[in-house]
Order: sequence, then C-alpha cells, then structure tokens
Amino acid sequence: PTDYTQMATEKVATDGAARTPGWERATLEKLAFAALNEQKSSRRWKTFIRLAWLAFFVFLLWAVMNRGSVSTDKSTAHTAVVDIKGEIAAGGETSADAVVAALRSAFEDDGAKAVVLLCNSPGGSPVQAGIMNDEIYRLKAKYKKPVYAVVEESCASAAYYTVVAADKIFVDKASIVGSIGVLMDGFGFTGLMDKLGIERRLLVAGANKGFLDPFSPQSDAQRAYAQTMLDQIHQQFIAVVKKGRGTRLKETPETFSGLFWTGQQAVDMGLADQLGSLDYVARDVVKAKDIVDYTERANVAERLARRFGASIGEGAVRALEAIPQVH
Repeated sequence: PTDYTQMATEKVATDGAARTPGWERATLEKLAFAALNEQKSSRRWKTFIRLAWLAFFVFLLWAVMNRGSVSTDKSTAHTAVVDIKGEIAAGGETSADAVVAALRSAFEDDGAKAVVLLCNSPGGSPVQAGIMNDEIYRLKAKYKKPVYAVVEESCASAAYYTVVAADKIFVDKASIVGSIGVLMDGFGFTGLMDKLGIERRLLVAGANKGFLDPFSPQSDAQRAYAQTMLDQIHQQFIAVVKKGRGTRLKETPETFSGLFWTGQQAVDMGLADQLGSLDYVARDVVKAKDIVDYTERANVAERLARRFGASIGEGAVRALEAIPQVH
C-alpha cells in the first residue's frame, strides 16, 4: 500500500523553500486524488476476480449438465435415442411436448435407422404418457422405422404406458418394470381438527366444489365417484398394455394390480422381451453402433431462468392466495 504520509513529507522537504499560500490544500488534494485512484484500481481488480469466478462456475455447471452425452454426429447411419427420464409431467423435461418434438426429429432424419426410447422414469401423468404413446404409433406407421425401448433403472407406471408402444422392450435383469395401476393420494385432517377444536369454514357454490378438500369430510358418494374415475383410467392403461404387448403378454391376476417386478421377471411375464443395454441394441439389433441423442435439453441459461421464474411465480401465488377464485 502507498504511504501517503511519507509522500507528503518528501514533498514538503523538497518544496519547502518555494511554499506559496494554500500549499496545504494542494497537498491534501493530491493525496485525496491518489487515494481515489487506488480505490478505483482496487475495485476494478475485485470486479475482474468476481467475473472470473462467475465464468468458472458457469463453465463448471455447463460441464456437469452435459457430461455423459452421446454422439451428435448425424452424417452417417446411426441409432437415434430419446430419453424418457424422471417424472413425466407437463412443462417438465419429460413432457409430451418435449419428447414428441424429439421423436419427430429422430424419425424425420434419414440417417436414423431406428429410434430407441431410453427409459429411466418412475412414471407420472397418464395424460402426457397417452399423448406420447399415440405419437409413437403414428410416427412408426408414417416412417416405417422400428422403435425399441431400453430400460435402465426403472420403467414404471406412466413410463411403461409410454414405451409399451415400442416394437421390443429391452431391460436389465435388475431394472424395475411395471406398476400398471392408477392412484390418487392425499390426506384427511378432520379427526385431528376435531381434537384440536378447529372448525373448517369453506364456502362453495356447487355441492362438490370442495371435493377432496383435506380439511373437510369425504362422503361415500364422493369416494365412489373418485374410484370410478380411477377405474376408467386403469382400464385405459390396461388396453394400451394389451395392444402393445399382444400375444407376448402372459397375463396373471397380478399383472394389472399395480405391482412392479425386476427386469428378469418382466421378461418372464411378457412385459419385456429380453435383456439388453443401449449399446447392445445399437450394435447388435439396429446394426448402427453410432448413437445420436435427439433428446431436447434445456441449456444452462434456460434452466436458471426457469428456476428464477419459478421463485417469482411462487411469490406471486402467495400474494394472490387471499383472493377468491372461480375455477
């Protein structure tokens, strides 16, 4: 650091004989300007360091999010891959919009000899699954390309609903497959409220508008209505599985009970065809060992913006909670 006192002393010693009125003020101004310049330089250096760290973390985040990606060279014959990963839900990375867009790109590419659905999902929305299942059948009929499903960790519930449209399903012997059922869950707090002396004051227009409200009692009629809905969706699920598996399915009383099984059990039951990995399918089944990932992925900026937007949206929702709503 600069020793401003020493500078001032040397200046006074040098110019002592030539002092003029106001020399003290001039000296102080020089000291002030020198200190100001050093502060500016220090701020610039700190800003540079912060920007450098920010750039490093952005690069690190990009590297983590994009590690393990497969080849993207579409110039030669290849096996196209589309991920069915995580929860299947509208607005998510495994929504019908995102997956269908990826499927269309894969089918339209002349270099793609087959399309593989790489599944690592516990399930999710039956609506999103139904849209994807229908689109797989449509694209297969239009482009005459085979579709294979490869299950790694899990393919349960809505995920199985989606990939059962594939021509063949390959699994690992320890994969989790099945859960062909439908659920609607929630909580009821009426007993606890009675013990605590809490009264629920819910005003509705429409006798069933408060249906499934956890703080209100549920009538037998409402429970029966919900069960009817679940049964209808379950029958839709069963029909999709039977259509996709055909005579390969070895149906038992437990097949559509909501149970899930290992990959080896799924093969034995006809829910899957054989054991095999993505590399095996590309190399030995499709005969195109080069793998191209067509999955639509949000980049780092989009993911950060989505999370930032979600935080803002949460604050807005809280602010609007007290406003009466009409659905």
